[in-house]
Amino acid sequence: MNYHNPVLLKETVDGLDIKPDGVYVDVTFGGGGHSREILSRLGPKGKLFAFDQDKDALENKIDDERFTLINENFRFIKRFLRFYGVRKVDGILGDFGVSSHQFDVAERGFSTRFESKLDMRMNQDSNLSAFEVVNKYEEKQLRDVLFNYGELRNAAKIARVVVSARKDEEIATSERLKEVLQPFLPAGKEHKILAQIYQAIRIEVNQEIEALKEFLLQTEGLLNSGGRISLISYHSLEDRLVKRYIRSGMFEGEPEKDFYGNISVPFKKVGKLIVPSFEEIKKNNRARSAKLRVAEKL
Repeated sequence: MNYHNPVLLKETVDGLDIKPDGVYVDVTFGGGGHSREILSRLGPKGKLFAFDQDKDALENKIDDERFTLINENFRFIKRFLRFYGVRKVDGILGDFGVSSHQFDVAERGFSTRFESKLDMRMNQDSNLSAFEVVNKYEEKQLRDVLFNYGELRNAAKIARVVVSARKDEEIATSERLKEVLQPFLPAGKEHKILAQIYQAIRIEVNQEIEALKEFLLQTEGLLNSGGRISLISYHSLEDRLVKRYIRSGMFEGEPEKDFYGNISVPFKKVGKLIVPSFEEIKKNNRARSAKLRVAEKL
């Protein structure tokens, strides 16, 4: 899999408890690793729909009459499944985050390793890129992005320096951004802090948190009773949302109790949190922060 090494491949698909004649959705198709594994477990009457907003992923389309690839953001899952006449499914798989391909293609601008234009768009037709966030956002907006999505305590100082620097010259490339950020990149911690800043900008560019929330809220209505979600997160912001939604069907607060003190929740947790083995991390270092959670629709 040159495009993307599927993380926790067996564990994630096992979590779906595949029915041979069921209908399943892979909302993060990428290189198609998880989708191929699902198809290998489906019978001739089974169906698999996959979503990916990145046009590059279309090159990996699987030639199988049971398979349909939809070039859209998974936040629109219900709308596009209905277009294909599907109102209920038996399982939904999601492997969130950035694909290996997106990281490894320099001009996409996702990686701190390369000199490139500031981009970071998963959907290459989107009007909002990293360039706009860095060069057009007001100082308060930029501060909030860095604080909320990068969890940077000195977000205000970083935003102030970026806004000041762009007055003299547009910050158009990753190298120029690194130059501006240099005061905040101490030796030994440079990569970690730069990764947090890139994460914050990327999440804003792709509206990842909003998309994840919209997607999760649609899963309850889409799944048949006993259907499952099997979801991999890569940072605490995503994992927190997934964990809370599975536990309570909400992202904040606690569900209301009835007269007898009982609460009504849409899912029950299946098994414990699953993380990659040492052997998998050794083969694919990008798997190191993955967390898999599985839940079943009540």
